[in-house]
Amino acid sequence: MFFLLALVAVSPVSTSEVSPVEKVIQMLSELEAKVIGEGRDAQKTYDEYSEFCEDKSRQLGFEIKTGKAEVEELTATIEEETSASAALETKIEDLSNSIQTDETDLAAATKIRDHEAADFAVEEKELTEVLSMLERATAILTREMAKSGGAAMLQLKSAASLTDALSVMVQAAVFSSADASRLTALVQTENNDSDEEPGAPAAAVYEGHSEGIIGTLEGLTEKAQGQLDKARKTETTNLQNFQMLKQSLTDSIENANKDMDKAKKALAESQEKKANAEGDLAATQKDLNEDEKAKAQLHQDCMSAAEEFELATKSRGEELKALAVAKKVIKESTGGADGAAEQTYGCNQLSFMQLSSSADLAKSEAVRFVRDLARKNKSPALAQLASRMNSAIKLGNAAGEDPFAKVEGLIKDMIATLEAEAEADATQKAYCDKELGENNAKRDDLTAESNKLSTKIAQDKAASAKLKEEVATLQSELAAMAKARAEADTLRAEEKAAYEKNSAEMAEGIEGVKKALEVLREYYSKDGHDHQQAEGAASGIIGLLEVVESDFTKGLTEMTTQEETAASNYVAYVKEDDIQKVTKEQDVKYKTQEAAGLDKRVSELSGDLETVTDELNAVLETLEKLHKMCDEKAETYAERKARRDDEIAGLKQAQEILNNVALIQKTTKHTLRGTRRH
Repeated sequence: MFFLLALVAVSPVSTSEVSPVEKVIQMLSELEAKVIGEGRDAQKTYDEYSEFCEDKSRQLGFEIKTGKAEVEELTATIEEETSASAALETKIEDLSNSIQTDETDLAAATKIRDHEAADFAVEEKELTEVLSMLERATAILTREMAKSGGAAMLQLKSAASLTDALSVMVQAAVFSSADASRLTALVQTENNDSDEEPGAPAAAVYEGHSEGIIGTLEGLTEKAQGQLDKARKTETTNLQNFQMLKQSLTDSIENANKDMDKAKKALAESQEKKANAEGDLAATQKDLNEDEKAKAQLHQDCMSAAEEFELATKSRGEELKALAVAKKVIKESTGGADGAAEQTYGCNQLSFMQLSSSADLAKSEAVRFVRDLARKNKSPALAQLASRMNSAIKLGNAAGEDPFAKVEGLIKDMIATLEAEAEADATQKAYCDKELGENNAKRDDLTAESNKLSTKIAQDKAASAKLKEEVATLQSELAAMAKARAEADTLRAEEKAAYEKNSAEMAEGIEGVKKALEVLREYYSKDGHDHQQAEGAASGIIGLLEVVESDFTKGLTEMTTQEETAASNYVAYVKEDDIQKVTKEQDVKYKTQEAAGLDKRVSELSGDLETVTDELNAVLETLEKLHKMCDEKAETYAERKARRDDEIAGLKQAQEILNNVALIQKTTKHTLRGTRRH
């Protein structure tokens, strides 16, 4: 009894001391905890860096995709503007050639017109002078022959021809020799033209002013006047034709210059767009190359970091494995029957009362530790483990068996289960993070592509609709032009038919009046009539017929001028209408082709959009499934991991408590056997 009390008195000092073996095990446990903590921190750092890699890679991928799309658009713009510039340069060249041709034609027409005007001026001057001489000669002859006597009259009456009469007038100083020479030449020319032999007229032709030389001069005057009228009419017609041709060529040149100015402006704009697109393309291509290089470098850096993390994790796992093996070896080598640790460090000094009390306390402490851990983490599995541990201890004590092995087995099984769950949860978390990241990136890319395609389709549809509207307008204008052309053709035909009918009637009337005048003049010029009674009436009739002839001639001239003007206007209208028709038909052709090209591109883009939409729907469906599987409901992955790590650490601590108690029991049994032998 005294010995037992002495042991009880000494026991507090012995239990308060920690043996070197326990210290080593404690240090190994602390090192394990430190390594696990470092692994947890490394995992957190790697997760953050991995997330950064995914975000940066997704951002660079989107920028690369956008850059490639911009490069394609800018390349297409450059090709389009190059084609447009070539077409505009061809158009400018054609317009320049057309302007040069029109200017050459205008210069040639102007030169011809100048020659015509000069010829007309000479002819008009000559005819005017001839008319003046004829009128003066007629007036002089009429005056001289009206005199009752005088040498001049006697000489005129004795003149055998107009030449003699003119010579008499020159000698009498009533007419210039130059004018007489010109009139003589004119008379001879007229006689030669009429194939009549010149000769002395009968004496009766000199008896009155309406006969003989005076009649000849009046005939020459009428013919000269007709030639002058014809020359003036021809000059008027030529001038009108030249003015119409000049107006047409001037309008053509002006319109061509306007079109050239527009084409040059459009060419400058096209070249500016091309230059801007080339500059943007160079900058975009440079950015694209830098993004691709940055993505490749990022991929290399992230893969290197992943390899380093994997190596570090593997090394850390090997370290933990080595520490666990060391702990196990130390526990097994110092806890056997032949071990000296417990004997050396005084554990054999404990009494049976202390052993029994320590073992029970250790069992209760382990059960209580696990139960508190279950209550703290609200874990039904740990609560069930605590209950099974308590039952195993009670049943083992009742049966006289060692409960530690069974309880430790339960704890090890629970630790293994928790570690397996942690590994599965981490695997699922990595899978979810990877799949969600990739599918979110696909969703963003496909959404951007869908928006881009939708915008392009809307733009092309609007451009096609505008072109079709312009084509419809041009076709309507062409129909209106065709209708107006048909009306103009009908009106021109009617005007021409009316002119041909009216001019024929007018010419027939003029011919009739001329014949009537010829008959009357011939009748009243004969002798044997009562000229005193008929001369006045004849003069009135002849004068009236002459007025009618003049009116008819004037009317025919005006009618002819109107017809020529109308015909010239019609020709100019037809030429302008043909030009506008060809221009509008070409516009219809090109715009129809462009609209068809846009419609085809809309169809292709719609197919691409449908494909992108299907892919996007598939990605959204996959994301929905991933969110159902991966989204954290009540507890996050970090919370689950922290809770599970806490449970594993607690279970390991409970296992250490049981291992320490088991070690004490084994050592104590060995000592008691030695005491009994002693």
